[in-house]
Amino acid sequence: MKAAYPKYIFSALLVTSIILSCKITKTYRQPGLNTDNLYRDVNTTDTTSLADIPWRSLFADTVLQGLIREGLNQNLNLKIAIQRINEAQAALRQSRAAFYPSLSGSALVTQSRQSQAGLNFPAGIGFDLNSTTYQASLGTSWEADVWGKLNSTKRAALANFLQSDAAKRAVQTQLIADIANNYYNLLALDKQLEITERTVKSRITEVETMKALKEGAVVTGAAVVQSEANRYAAEVSIPDIKQSIRETENVLCVLLARAPGAVRRTTLTGQQPHTELATGVPALLLNNRPDVQQAEYAFRSFFENTNIARAYFYPSFTITAQGGLSSLNLGSFFNGSVFYNLVGGLTQPIFSQGQNKARLKTAQAQQQEALYNFQQSLVTSGQEVSNALFSYQTAVEKEQTRSKQLLALGKSVDYTRELLRYSSATNYTDVLTSEQSLLAAQLSSVNDSLQKLQAIVNLYRALGGGWK
Repeated sequence: MKAAYPKYIFSALLVTSIILSCKITKTYRQPGLNTDNLYRDVNTTDTTSLADIPWRSLFADTVLQGLIREGLNQNLNLKIAIQRINEAQAALRQSRAAFYPSLSGSALVTQSRQSQAGLNFPAGIGFDLNSTTYQASLGTSWEADVWGKLNSTKRAALANFLQSDAAKRAVQTQLIADIANNYYNLLALDKQLEITERTVKSRITEVETMKALKEGAVVTGAAVVQSEANRYAAEVSIPDIKQSIRETENVLCVLLARAPGAVRRTTLTGQQPHTELATGVPALLLNNRPDVQQAEYAFRSFFENTNIARAYFYPSFTITAQGGLSSLNLGSFFNGSVFYNLVGGLTQPIFSQGQNKARLKTAQAQQQEALYNFQQSLVTSGQEVSNALFSYQTAVEKEQTRSKQLLALGKSVDYTRELLRYSSATNYTDVLTSEQSLLAAQLSSVNDSLQKLQAIVNLYRALGGGWK
């Protein structure tokens, strides 16, 4: 009869689970977010996206490719993100282990002494008040996941793991963009330094020319002084450019996890920018942008936490068992000293409804907050795509206009210099104005090229490129 007890307990729990199990947890579905007109003034049904291009194909500069590879291998933020993935993976394993019974073993030796007065035996009756008990046992416990709490815990842990993986990919895409943007900025500074130093050399020659013209009574001493001031106006900007170069090199070294130092590079004029800038439909951001995916996985985790909070309102079903050997005599420990017990239990919270309600309200508020963050990340992504695309378009327009400006200013400088030599219809102020305008336009032309290159990088990152 006793041997039938375990069968009755298991049968009762199984029937109870079938009768009482109702769907109190909800199944996750991706929120329907509106992606129409997310890119502003870009209407396309083409699913081809710049994000699908590997970064090695986007960047033709082999030196830049080498720096990106080094950054992906050495960057400390990326290494931190990888360790967070390992943490989330361990938490996922732990959540899966909750589905299996726990098993523990124990070995005990208990010495005890009874109180003679407490036993209340009649006088004259002898009794050994000291006793020693030897016991070795195994115990196990298992909770039936009737309400889906353990399943929701596992799904929440999985969402956290996927969230950490998406965060790592977001760090990677940002890292590639940061390395490329700083590299291009370094090339632009090199070009501006080259232009400025060439201008200074030209103006040093011009000072000597003004001195010669003064001796010939073609110009006055004012022209000589103005030419010297013009030379120093260009020369004084060189230290600032060199400082910017040093600081940009140091930024790149931090991204590469290097000590501060020089960075090998090519030239700005040698760059071949990618011109096929396909954005694809905005809905692709849900699959391509790691930070958008990260926000969705965060929402999914809080969604499952809300399921867990609901499950706390319902009873938990557990089965515990313990068995082993127990004896008062070590010599007869293995002879007829077997014991066991099996318990099936139902635990229903009674005085914790206030706590459960607060837990549920907190989980629901966190879930709604995560949904808003998800929506915000998608809207922000659309803004970044629109800004980067328009930045590229304006850079191209400025390059076209700037080339005409440079041509006109070059002619203006040549004409005013010639007029200064052979005509009294002009003075050195006209030459000065033309030269300063030409230098400013040349430096701005470098910025136009930099803007175009960085716009491509920013568009690539905004579309979610760099991790595939």
